[in-house]
Amino acid sequence: MILPPRLARFAQSLRRRWKSHLLTLGLLLAVLLGVQAWQTRDVPRGPAPELALVLVQPDGSQRSTTLAQWRADHPGQPVALHVWAVWCPICRTEEHSVTRLSADWPVLTIAMQSGQADAVARVLAQRQLPWVTAIDARGQIARQLGFKAVPAFVVVDAQGQLRAPTAGYTSEIGMRLRLWWARLF
Repeated sequence: MILPPRLARFAQSLRRRWKSHLLTLGLLLAVLLGVQAWQTRDVPRGPAPELALVLVQPDGSQRSTTLAQWRADHPGQPVALHVWAVWCPICRTEEHSVTRLSADWPVLTIAMQSGQADAVARVLAQRQLPWVTAIDARGQIARQLGFKAVPAFVVVDAQGQLRAPTAGYTSEIGMRLRLWWARLF
């Protein structure tokens, strides 16, 4: 196959300097992992904290439960906790990913500093989000999970251990890979 001259020079340059490019990619990956580790430094390791929750169901009804009781509804599998806020623009970009994820995995969303249950239920209905959502009007649940900002994501594995926390935007594939990893190991 004959490449146009400009593309041929670029390909030749890549072949000559592949080690340099690989080093640059490695450094970028190290920086990204370091930032993520710093952002999730306060997430407790080990068992998930016992949390009292007020849940808003997709139909708008409310019920009180605990994280352990909610997890018991999904025995033997990892579950996802997604911390978000109605006022957060980055959370808005993740909404469709979380909705698609919740079709295949148990996902409990936590509405941090987003108002009382009725206000959050209205937003969920308005945005057509079929999520089970815990109300965290003052951010206490998020703090117990070690998160200070939204969006945030963490997996609770089948043994009740917190795993693979992320803060900031998390892609749908990143969420799925974290759940898959927790299921395997």
